[in-house]
Order: sequence, then structure tokens, then C-alpha cells
Amino acid sequence: MVMDITTSLSAHKASDERLAEILADPGFGNYFTDHMLTIEWTPDQGWHAARVEPYGPLSLDPATAVLHYAQETFEGMKAYRHADGSIWSFRPEANAQRMLRSSHRLALPVLEPEDFVQAVDALVTADARWVPEATEGNEKSLYLRPFMFASEAFLGVRPSQHVTFMVIASPAGSYFKGGVKPVRIWLTEEYTRAGRGGMGAAKTGGNYASSLVAQQEAYDHGCDQVVFLDAAEGKYVEELGGMNLYFVYADGHIVTPALTGTILEGITRASIIELAGKLGHQVEERRFSIEEWKSGVESGEIVEVFACGTAAVVTPVGELVWEGGSVTSPAGEVGATIRKQLVDIQFGRADDTFGWLHRIL
Repeated sequence: MVMDITTSLSAHKASDERLAEILADPGFGNYFTDHMLTIEWTPDQGWHAARVEPYGPLSLDPATAVLHYAQETFEGMKAYRHADGSIWSFRPEANAQRMLRSSHRLALPVLEPEDFVQAVDALVTADARWVPEATEGNEKSLYLRPFMFASEAFLGVRPSQHVTFMVIASPAGSYFKGGVKPVRIWLTEEYTRAGRGGMGAAKTGGNYASSLVAQQEAYDHGCDQVVFLDAAEGKYVEELGGMNLYFVYADGHIVTPALTGTILEGITRASIIELAGKLGHQVEERRFSIEEWKSGVESGEIVEVFACGTAAVVTPVGELVWEGGSVTSPAGEVGATIRKQLVDIQFGRADDTFGWLHRIL
């Protein structure tokens, strides 16, 4: 059944001149579109009051549950304008399914995937003029942030009886200005991201909050990102602060850390596994130790390391740094080839043989 979404258009939209100025250099997460989408949930009414309305601040009671117990989930995805002016999203049903899994873990109500996709489409439709034009080498898009949070004003420790789902959008420029650049990764041996039975596989703010002190540690050591090891033994590579990892071997096969319940299942990660297979690479998902990373790069057995995520798509890892040492990875073509193929599909420059694209307008 199609959800009933009302639309109240803003009387104070950004002018054409201001919008052109923003889209010329949007950065990431700096500007927001004219509207936002909101849906509310209670046990009695289920999901209701779905609406697109002018973007603006929220009014929250100081006792709002999410502020105290962090019961919330979110997603990250993009809308892309193709050369013919049409607007598409990339695997939105996969984001919807992941939010469903995250909701189960956070004791939040489930928003059905078809409702999730319809909600995202409704906001993009209202703010279509905010989807930037893109050319090859200029990967501008509209970043979409669906999120769900406990909005009941109540201080008892139990699942919230009032939940709010929202979607906001922000124009995004190319992640790498001037071309893709290798990143330096800091190995934290003090902090872990998630443990067995925890929330590692859910996309929830608490996971990112717990990564920030380690990310700061990375910055302090002149690195761009941090890599976490497993909490049980402290020897197996899990993921970066917000990206999944891939290791390319000299014989062409690729290894990526297996999903153990402590790693977020990235949409880009899953797409790369399929795409790499089509390109002739055997992809192994297995436990991968930090020692295998170090020794493999040093011996030349591992010829390339790259990370992936929604924002950067594919990022080459140039160096792994730890207290007292480092190893440097050579630049490679496998990650670059996969990145180009994936981006070309997203922006409509290559045939979508996987059926990943979803047309919005």
C-alpha cells in the first residue's frame, strides 16, 4: 500500500542565485535543502503523519529519550543527476533493509522498505533542483540522510513509545578535490569499535561516537583515518571509523574482513564484491589479521589496499601507521578500476547490468 505523504512547500526557498552559489562548491554536509520529511510512530497508530515540510529546527523536550539513551539509527545514500536530467538513487532498498536490521537491534519500530524508499523519493522530488549536475571527474550529488530516533519525553530505560523518522538532504561535492589521494591509516591498539553481541553491525550513532577518540588519536599521529581490531583477541582487522577494507593480492584475488556481527555491512562493500567478481577477481570474505596486513605488504604479496564507503566510494590506502612503525602500500589499478566502474554506473555513464539504480524523477 502506498503511504500517504502530504507536502507543504517552503515559502522561503533558497533563491536561484544562492542555490547556484552553493552547488558550485557544496563541500560535504555544509548546506541543507529547502525541505525535510517526517513520519511519526506510536504503538497505537503505527507510522503516521507522513509529511514533507520546510526544513527547520526541531523542538525537543529536555527529557527526549534519544538524548539520554541514544536509541537511534541512520542511513547514508545519494541521489545522482544523469546527463539527460533524470535523477536516480543507488540501491535504496539495500539501505532500507539495513535500517530494518538496525531498528531490530536498537528496539525501534520497523519502517517497511517500500515506505523507506517512498519517503526518500518524496523528499528528493520536492528538492529536485538541489541535485547538482555532474560531469566525469566532478562527482557532485545530493547526499541523503534518513534517520530514526526515540522522540518520547520519558526518562525510564525502555524502548521509546514515540519514534520519529526523518530524511534530510545536503548537496555534496567531489570527496577528493583534484583527484583521488591515498590516505594514511592509524592502527589503534587501545580502542575497539564493537564487541560480540554489541551494535557493530547496526548503523547507529553510538558506534561513531565510540570511534571519535581513536579518530582523534589518528589525527594526532598525522593520519587521515583509524583502523579497529576485534575486541576479543585484538588481532583481526575489522573496519575503519566508517569504511570497509579490501586487500588485493599479487595473484589478483581480493580479501575483505568477514561480517562477524561487529562490522557494518556497507552497501558499497557489497557492490564491490559483485563488481570485482564480474571483473574476474575472486573475493574472499574471511578473518584477516593485522600481521597478515603488515607482512603481506612488506613481502609484496599484498599489492594494494583500499577502503570503501558512500562518501568517498573507493579510497586507496597508502600507509598503515602504528606506534613505532609503518608499512607503505603501492598505488594500484584494481581499486581505481572498480571505483570508476561503480561511479560510472551511479551517474549513468555505464550500463547498470546489476539492476542497482532506482529512478526517482
